[in-house]
Amino acid sequence: MKDFSLVKNLFTNCFTPENLYQKIIALGRELPPMDLIYKTSENIVKGCQSIVYLHTEMREDKLFFSAFSDALISAGLAALLLKAYNGETPETILQNPPTFLEDLQIYTSLTPGRSNGLASMFLRMQKDALNFLVTTDASK
Repeated sequence: MKDFSLVKNLFTNCFTPENLYQKIIALGRELPPMDLIYKTSENIVKGCQSIVYLHTEMREDKLFFSAFSDALISAGLAALLLKAYNGETPETILQNPPTFLEDLQIYTSLTPGRSNGLASMFLRMQKDALNFLVTTDASK
């Protein structure tokens, strides 16, 4: 089971929903810029309230994600998932759902639209992980 304590530690000083939102927005501001070549219709995450781009690539059997959204909350939620899953194997992503989101009570602080978007982002990460896993196994 993956240890999410590093991600959880980002929220140690968040005692109110407002603190939680402020931290998520701060994470969105810290999200590295995404190369324009990855802002394509194929990389748009379906099910998000705002437009979110998610690009996935495999290097040395590990997945690396980049994301972009004009909406700071969506960008922050994407950044949170990237902090949890960047550099992990496809198997790790498939076998370890983001339980830390419930531990941090993030879903209870989000509107239903944002919650659906967050779930859609992780679902997309899992789909990409599965695609890389199947493609890698087929090429062996």
